[in-house]
Amino acid sequence: MSRPGISVSATSVTWGAADSGVRAAARMIIGSMSESHRPPGTVIDDLARTLRRLPPSCGPVRLIAVDGHAGSGKTTFAGRLAAALGGAPVLHLDDIATHDELFEWTPRLVGQVIEPLARGESASYAPYDWTARGFGPPRTLPAAPVVLVEGVAAGRRALRPFLARLLWMELPDEDAWARGRSRDGAEQSEFWEGWVDAERRHFAADPSRPFADLLVRQCEEGYEVLPGPAGVAHPDRDLTQRDGPSAAC
Repeated sequence: MSRPGISVSATSVTWGAADSGVRAAARMIIGSMSESHRPPGTVIDDLARTLRRLPPSCGPVRLIAVDGHAGSGKTTFAGRLAAALGGAPVLHLDDIATHDELFEWTPRLVGQVIEPLARGESASYAPYDWTARGFGPPRTLPAAPVVLVEGVAAGRRALRPFLARLLWMELPDEDAWARGRSRDGAEQSEFWEGWVDAERRHFAADPSRPFADLLVRQCEEGYEVLPGPAGVAHPDRDLTQRDGPSAAC
């Protein structure tokens, strides 16, 4: 399934019980981020710098998940983040899922991708061709310092132990699905009916959003990055940021 395009936006911070030392450091960071005419893309650049500084989570790799409902803009955001990371590899879960395994692909992903990366080796996986309904030639995914995994269920329970950060695209399910349906056209309407049911069942049994470190929300001028439910429990590591002069979210 293809994904829609998006384009990035004043800065605040949520601290909870953070200590004074962390607060002081944060004020210094915010001072450098709160200019009213920050160029678009600054938030993603800041996020990329933060992700590079994380400790490895899967062998030598910092594995970053970009999750959210189908149609929420994961692929576009992951592409922009990968570019800000200097061309970080991106694994699209559309290449792992199949018509018969919309969400039952965990063993294949772990065997073909996670385990090799954890050993510091390049992974090799066969991407699924949604038109031919079969697997294509193998692709290589290098064990780079940062690797992005984007797609619905990227933050699922079985993968979270290997993640350095889990990002959730903050768009309500019905809004995301409507955008996805509009993007894919009437010829995919039957597929979407089955997909929505499957996605509802998956997230009811194995939700990702409650474990998200960061929420990513599209604004008029781009993206806003906020602390996620898991990030609130660690207020020393997550800033709320927006690019642009007056982006309205």
